Amino acid sequence: MTQMVQLAVAGDVTEGEEIQALLVAAGIDSELQADAEDDGFTVLVPETSLEAARDAIEVLGEPDGDELEL
Repeated sequence: MTQMVQLAVAGDVTEGEEIQALLVAAGIDSELQADAEDDGFTVLVPETSLEAARDAIEVLGEPDGDELEL
C-alpha cells in the first residue's frame, strides 16, 4: 500500500474540500485529515502522486488567485 503524504494545509474544511475537488478533477486520490494542533486540515495524497498533485494544483489553481499553502 502506498504511504499518504502531506500536500497542503487548509485553513478550514471548505478550503480542504476545494483542494480535494481540484485533485479529483486531475484524477488524484486524496484524504482530508483534521490537524489537532492548528485547527486546520491537512490534505494527504499517495506519495507516488505527490508531484502530479502539486502540478495539478498549480495548473488548475485557485480561481480567486489565492495561493495555497503547500
